[in-house]
Amino acid sequence: MKKYINHINTEQVIKIIFLFMIFLSISGILHAQPPNNGDPDSAPIDGGLSLLIAGGVGYGVKKIKEKRKKNDKC
Repeated sequence: MKKYINHINTEQVIKIIFLFMIFLSISGILHAQPPNNGDPDSAPIDGGLSLLIAGGVGYGVKKIKEKRKKNDKC
């Protein structure tokens, strides 16, 4: 575990803390509220789910571009 900690630089720590703060602030906003006149067991999941899907697609595209750039250099 100690050898992995030595490889983390301050920019990575700042990014991790920044993302953690964003997730904490968003989680307070995205409470699932049951509809007023509908089934109380249902909850809207579209807002958060679409953000997660968009983030996953963006991350995947980034990784594919990085891999292609790395393969082109070799």
